[in-house]
Amino acid sequence: MWIGGAILGLAALTGSLVVGLGCYAFSAPGYEGERTDHFDGERFHNPGNAPEHGPADLLRWQTSRRPGPWSAPTDTAAGRPPPRRVGTGELRVTFVGHSTVLIQMDGLNILTDPMWSERASPIGWAGPMRVRPPGIRFRDLPPIDVVLISHNHYDHLDLPTLARLWRTHGPRIFVPLGDAALLAGEGIKGTTELDWWQEAPLSGDVRLVCVPAQHFSQRGTCDRNRTLWAGYVIEGPAGRVYFAGDTGYGPHFAAIRERLGPPRLALLPIGAYRPRWFMRRAHLSPADAVEAGGVLGAQRSMAIHFGTFRLGDDGRDEPLDDLAAALEGAGVARDHFWALGFGEGRDVPPTPSGEDARQERAGH
Repeated sequence: MWIGGAILGLAALTGSLVVGLGCYAFSAPGYEGERTDHFDGERFHNPGNAPEHGPADLLRWQTSRRPGPWSAPTDTAAGRPPPRRVGTGELRVTFVGHSTVLIQMDGLNILTDPMWSERASPIGWAGPMRVRPPGIRFRDLPPIDVVLISHNHYDHLDLPTLARLWRTHGPRIFVPLGDAALLAGEGIKGTTELDWWQEAPLSGDVRLVCVPAQHFSQRGTCDRNRTLWAGYVIEGPAGRVYFAGDTGYGPHFAAIRERLGPPRLALLPIGAYRPRWFMRRAHLSPADAVEAGGVLGAQRSMAIHFGTFRLGDDGRDEPLDDLAAALEGAGVARDHFWALGFGEGRDVPPTPSGEDARQERAGH
């Protein structure tokens, strides 16, 4: 049987699959470094030490599940190839699927949590399987300059896709603390590790800031929280883009706005949120995402992490239905929180200034 990883994206195996493999089946190398306010010398923890569920909670969920409907995998047409680049001050996003988004801004092409594999799993014959193909074919990608990895779960850090990108595009790859060793083991060299609030230049006028998230890390049976999880803010002439990665609701949203300012666009996860008693610490619900966009002061928000892999008990279409209801309940216009189709690309309106900006934020 699959434990939380098949559901939460980490695919750690129990029972017969790990017999004879020992404690470290599929486990990733852990981070070694000095203690910080979120690292105790061995394991990382969430902002404010947000508690996590234990094995008893997992067993309770697995024995009382009421999953919503998911249709059989479908072969849908890919979206149109994105433009090769956009100019300085311009911002365009294309939703590939799950947490994979192509961000084009200020002459750079940036991919978040690239995932083109059929399964989010360490093995090819079991684990969460795609219900729809990536919205953009790999061969239709423009030159990829930067790859951002939020954490090491299989649905976010996909080694086959990263190796393919490394061979064909040679991008700079940024990961949270501890994940570089995993990539190096696959021959992917030169990966840059970042801690929360560390930054790195992406070009002469674009910078990347690694920011906190409320989640966890794990790829195998004995490596839980041995590497960091994170979100990112990209800032340049086009403004700020916030990629939340995978996260529950917490104080980090207010901290990000306070330290870095409101984003022009916030990419916020909305799926794998049921049952709430089990998922709320690690995953936003659609209503949480709407609230987070408001706390961030985002000019626009965009939904990610839905409709691709069956990870929680919410049905395939439930996140979008609940997002529409949450927006209506909060009095937020749908144009302020996008749910792009798979493979759909869209230009992000420029950031208004003065009175227009105040009205935009109030409308959000």
